[in-house]
Amino acid sequence: MSKKILVIGELNVDLIVSGLPSLPALGQELTCTGFSRALGSSSAIFSRALAGLGAQVDFMGKVGSDDNGRFMLAQLQEVGIGTQGVVVDPGIQTGITISLTYPDEKAQITYLGSIADYRLSDVNLSLLGDYAHLHMASMYLQAGLQPAFPELLGRAKELGLTTSLDPGWDPSQHWHVLFESLSSVDILFVNEHEAKAIAKTESVQQAAMVLAAYVYLVVAKLGPGGALIAGPDGVRESPAFPARVIDTTGAGDSFDAGFIYKYVVEGGSKAEALRFANACGAIAVTRVGGASSVPSATEVQAFLSEYQ
Repeated sequence: MSKKILVIGELNVDLIVSGLPSLPALGQELTCTGFSRALGSSSAIFSRALAGLGAQVDFMGKVGSDDNGRFMLAQLQEVGIGTQGVVVDPGIQTGITISLTYPDEKAQITYLGSIADYRLSDVNLSLLGDYAHLHMASMYLQAGLQPAFPELLGRAKELGLTTSLDPGWDPSQHWHVLFESLSSVDILFVNEHEAKAIAKTESVQQAAMVLAAYVYLVVAKLGPGGALIAGPDGVRESPAFPARVIDTTGAGDSFDAGFIYKYVVEGGSKAEALRFANACGAIAVTRVGGASSVPSATEVQAFLSEYQ
């Protein structure tokens, strides 16, 4: 079987505001020094980053029949991502996220639109068997698809696919759908805050080991602290690379793509995948927009060669 990757997930544009002097305050007006429109959503940024590295990627999702929807499809197709599985619905508006970016953090406002409207009936289940790996993300933003996450991941496992999931933050902090899905997840991507909240621990290392009882590999993203992986061999940590941070939008999704590319597509070791993923994340934060300029595998390897 070819290492062809399927991503099922949300699609929205990012409207990115940068160069702000402070957070906005009610009744006051701020000026910024930068504004751009970019491919948004965790699933789409992951897909574009993975395709940019050289993987074969297809996407299933939903957009509105509007300018933002056409922009999203063009952004995916530009790097060769198959979009035949994307539903274009004239009755809804494509999702939008307004991202206020600062050197070390960001604030976001999201209009869900097509994100919440995508549901299991929109997914062409007959095509699942054509792929080697399924990646899903943003479980708690996708109100329409959320109940089907366990079924989709479970069906993929039954068909012999490996699976990965980056659930994002659960506003209720109950994590019910996540735990219902974990038996069908091979690789779980979480950030430090998510890991500790899900496992109910104060230590991310301990949280990773707790979660590793449910899945084969837990990969925790620690921002400036690098990343760690927990699995059958215990916990392994990998430091972050130095980077001049311009925009953190999509850095975690670029990290996920780097790990899947090295570990699933190329068959590299867990340690190699973690280091490669850290490099992808470091490159991503030096550019505005999570998917505005994705690196090739050659570029990432050249970056890594500087830190041998």
